[in-house]
Amino acid sequence: MIQFPEKFDPVLISLGPVSVHWYGLMYVIGFIGFLLLGKMRAKRPNSTLTPDQVDDMMFYGALGVVLGGRIGYVLFYNFDAFLADPIMLFKTNQGGMSFHGGLLGVLTAALLIARKYNKTFLQIGDFIAPMVPIGLGAGRFGNFINQELWGKPTDVSWGVIFPKAGDGLARHPSQLYEALLEGVVLFIILWVYSRKPRPVGMVSGLFLLGYGVFRSFVELFRLPDAHVGYLAFGWVTEGQLLSLPMIIAGAIMLYWSAKKGNPPPKKGKTV
Repeated sequence: MIQFPEKFDPVLISLGPVSVHWYGLMYVIGFIGFLLLGKMRAKRPNSTLTPDQVDDMMFYGALGVVLGGRIGYVLFYNFDAFLADPIMLFKTNQGGMSFHGGLLGVLTAALLIARKYNKTFLQIGDFIAPMVPIGLGAGRFGNFINQELWGKPTDVSWGVIFPKAGDGLARHPSQLYEALLEGVVLFIILWVYSRKPRPVGMVSGLFLLGYGVFRSFVELFRLPDAHVGYLAFGWVTEGQLLSLPMIIAGAIMLYWSAKKGNPPPKKGKTV
């Protein structure tokens, strides 16, 4: 078993009243990774966006992640508390972010960018999808550092004892499982797959399907939020329920794109 450091400080550095948390640093890493890889991707022949337009996508996307993530957490996972105290939506110091809410925020940003630069929504989706896993992986590592969203008790040799759990039990480091699958593995799949021209919608569909499957799988090892619990059969979680539409939409998009066989847009509009 692995003992998580008892005295690990989640605050990276404090400068007077301002504190920089490790978790916040993970968001910065995700945003920087998106920006650097996006500019690299934009330099390919016939890219959908130019390097300068990637800056705009980064700005809108960051707002979408933060605002959508917070609103999604409150609506999807803590709606009763929100009804009792609507101000809690703004109490970000108490934590609480949702990937599915963040995804809706990013999709909104993609729609705005598509309209601004006269592109299609799927063109923008195909362009940004390979970079998203960087932020996902960094965020999950931040969850591990924060000792939150841990997994079920286990006797595997890599089980981690989280002091914040307060029970001394070794648990699946489900945050690291997600960082590996949703971050590293999904990034490799999408980055390699998107290096060749693909029909519009294929890369976006693969992202939705891949994330939905990986998230649903890891949910089998992860404990649900205590105030939500399991939704059915003693194992179905809110995360799986929210991932199901992604799996269905991803599969439909892959089928539609493959059947339609629409070639990537011509020069200046290719993903």
